[in-house]
Amino acid sequence: MTTDRIERGIVIAATPRRVWDIVTRAEHLGIWFADSAAEIDLRPGGALTLTWQEYGVSRGVVETVEPHTTFSFRWAVDDQRPGDGNSTLVVFTLTPDGEGTRLRVVETGFADLAGGADEQARHVAENTEGWRLELDELRAYAESAAP
Repeated sequence: MTTDRIERGIVIAATPRRVWDIVTRAEHLGIWFADSAAEIDLRPGGALTLTWQEYGVSRGVVETVEPHTTFSFRWAVDDQRPGDGNSTLVVFTLTPDGEGTRLRVVETGFADLAGGADEQARHVAENTEGWRLELDELRAYAESAAP
């Protein structure tokens, strides 16, 4: 049986406000997450587009916007608009941690992806490694002198 959940938490030496901006603003998402470009309409129902040189375009829809605490989006595993059978839900939760921020990322919905257990397991494995790499990049970016 395929796991339906990826969860990772990190502590970042930056304020929740700074981490929030880095997680929700296109000019930052296009640097630490996507490597080519990002677009986001930061409101529930708003469109999210992430572009990677190697992986192409991923489309998403913003689900939750609770400034400085919770941001979530649903994104497609293909280059289509997210829908039943082709998307997972990503939730970022930010909490103060001393002078920094504890960031928790949970991605769910793999068991509902079309394509069967092998395809679902492939997405879990790829995204597990992806979140490990991307959150390390986010932390380095947030802790740098970049605005």
